Amino acid sequence: MDAPAGGSSGAPGEDGGRPEPSPDLLELLRELGEGGRSTWQASRDAAKALRLLFAADVSLARSAFGRTLACTAVAIAFGASAWLLLMAALIAWLSLGLGWSWSLSLLLTGVASLAFAALGGWGATRYFEHTRLQATRRQLARLGVGELSKLMPGAGSRTPAKHAAERVEAAAGETPVKPDLGVEITPP
Repeated sequence: MDAPAGGSSGAPGEDGGRPEPSPDLLELLRELGEGGRSTWQASRDAAKALRLLFAADVSLARSAFGRTLACTAVAIAFGASAWLLLMAALIAWLSLGLGWSWSLSLLLTGVASLAFAALGGWGATRYFEHTRLQATRRQLARLGVGELSKLMPGAGSRTPAKHAAERVEAAAGETPVKPDLGVEITPP
């Protein structure tokens, strides 16, 4: 048989070079590259979103910690100085003005001071909850990081992490959740 006019028999590799990839292979490689770039961009976006979430959570925790200290100061102020200053005047008025006994006057003002101290302590406890970085811990658990990762749905799940965390907390009830190490887990 004679060779075609182009000088090549058309068999791959006869001219010493590599065979030309088929258009389907080139298209597949192009799609693979685009998929890789898309995956890289999505990973960068997810990392950026997690970084922003962490920064916002730390900012909230820092603010909550300051408010916790302020509420604690209020509780101390009402627990101590209100007793010494304002309640002393009330005791004198109840005893001398209304004719109550000194012991009853002292008891009433003591209860009032404890109520203000309890109110300040409640405010401190309420703001202190924000220092636990709850949103960041939930998202890290969804990514498989941290002590809650076995208890939370995976990253591809449609279940919101907050709902899963509430279910974990409700299931634990009074009994703290302990992983393999036996250390109690603080729910997010």
